[in-house]
Amino acid sequence: MIDIRDAFFDKLYEIAKKDKNVILLTVDLGAFSLDKFKRDLKDQYINVGIAEQNIINLASGLTLEKKSVFVYGLSSFITTRCFEQIKVDLSGMNLPVKIIGSGPGICYSIDGPTHHAIQDVAIMRSLPNMIIYSPSDSTSASNIAKLSYESKNPVYIRIDKGKYPSLYSDKYDFTHGLSIIHTGKDLLIITTGMMVHQAIKLSEKLNKINIDTCIIDLFRINPINEQLLLSIIKSFNRIVTIEEHSLIGGIGSIVSELLTDNNIFIPLKRFGINDKNCDKCGDRDWMQKYYNLDIDSIFNSVIHEYRFL
Repeated sequence: MIDIRDAFFDKLYEIAKKDKNVILLTVDLGAFSLDKFKRDLKDQYINVGIAEQNIINLASGLTLEKKSVFVYGLSSFITTRCFEQIKVDLSGMNLPVKIIGSGPGICYSIDGPTHHAIQDVAIMRSLPNMIIYSPSDSTSASNIAKLSYESKNPVYIRIDKGKYPSLYSDKYDFTHGLSIIHTGKDLLIITTGMMVHQAIKLSEKLNKINIDTCIIDLFRINPINEQLLLSIIKSFNRIVTIEEHSLIGGIGSIVSELLTDNNIFIPLKRFGINDKNCDKCGDRDWMQKYYNLDIDSIFNSVIHEYRFL
């Protein structure tokens, strides 16, 4: 297994070696796989320091000069702190700058609430022209790096850290925006990013009591593939969404809006982070239990909500 973030940067390195117009800007944030980028492609790598708002302005100017620009920063800062710049410069002019947000959700758990990126999807999907990706393994991360490079729109990639089991083959077509990870008939689970792996564990636990689940990996959060997702949803009478994000504006909201807009009346249970400020921090497992996003909490809630037992 390859670290999901390193897989993205390894692919970007390959792309940048072939295309000298690719520029990577960073706000003094590192990654193991960036060492060779800094070593071999010095003219294509710029550390602007801790200056998130300025990095968006710089990226915009470079893009107007025909450069293919990637911006790398913490998810919690590169979205909220730079919202005005992203809104005006990128979304407003539809400049194809690619924003790599490291550590979405509660990835940076022990660093406290300032580092928890739990509003980023809600913020970024409110902007016209913005594409949002959320890879769940190293293969999807690598392919999303390529798709982002080819995009003519601004892109936000919410990319986790760590090594996760492989879910996709190298030949999988990621242009569809979502995939069925596991087939089943009793319950539909829609999730994204590292929470796909939590959903798989949940599915295994539900299967032990004869509840057959289908799992969708929504790796392109915006725009969603409405036609494909609706075709899957219509086969179920119970839906669950799971995300390390606020319940306001995340994938639970996206699915709810999709159901409402298409007059589909299927029960939906959303699992995410409640609308309240947090003054706690711990490791990721502890934080997930605090937010009732651990496997046992979701399992018990699903059983109670849908009266499976």
